[in-house]
Amino acid sequence: MRRLLSYTASLPITSFGLLLLRIAFAGLLMVHGYDKIVHYNEMSQQFISFAGLSPALSLGLLIFAEFFCSLFVLVGLFTRFACVPVIIAMSVALLSAHDGDVTGKGQAATLFGVAFLTLLFTGPGKYSLDAAFYKH
Repeated sequence: MRRLLSYTASLPITSFGLLLLRIAFAGLLMVHGYDKIVHYNEMSQQFISFAGLSPALSLGLLIFAEFFCSLFVLVGLFTRFACVPVIIAMSVALLSAHDGDVTGKGQAATLFGVAFLTLLFTGPGKYSLDAAFYKH
């Protein structure tokens, strides 16, 4: 009982929690990215232009973040690096597309951003490809 209540990131339950976080949020975000891949031609004409980039390029970068980076996070490979494009994409979505409305129409972007920010700080846990490949 003492071990269960102690604070340590090395507990198996902590790594299991990080695994659940990765599967849930990366899996859900991949669905958004996949939808954008499937409807790329229709969406690329009407997508927002961010920082002077064309709508098609902005959409391509969002697909990279939502689908491919989420795939890396899901399996726990290059997790911290893969979180960065997602955090940037969710920040842009929240501030540009959703006008900073964190509790209304920008709530999903806020939740995804916070989840991936958490994974950036914690890493993927020991149930990940990162842990398997980069044992100390």
